[in-house]
Amino acid sequence: MTTEKPLSPFLAGALGRCPHCGRGPLFEGFLRIVPTCGVCGFDLAASDSGDGPAVFVILAVGFIAVFGALFTEVAFRPPVWLPLVIWIPTAAGLSLALLRPMKGLMIAAHVRNRV
Repeated sequence: MTTEKPLSPFLAGALGRCPHCGRGPLFEGFLRIVPTCGVCGFDLAASDSGDGPAVFVILAVGFIAVFGALFTEVAFRPPVWLPLVIWIPTAAGLSLALLRPMKGLMIAAHVRNRV
């Protein structure tokens, strides 16, 4: 008999798993929350993160991209097109990479605090 330690709700949410049991999927598609967990049957339909994850991602990615663009401009004085080619795709990629884990964290916070 294996005694499996349950995941933290926040780690489970960041990994895209049900924050209640840590095993079932949290998302169907890129950002759509499943109505109920397929493993434990927990009702996730009432959990709504709203615009919270997007705000945190915008703040974090904006800081990284603007700092990076300003640093490269001051330190290297590249042509105008080069920072655009580097920092716009970087900001877009970081935004897409961070949005799903951040939404999972917000849903986990709702489940943990019984919102």
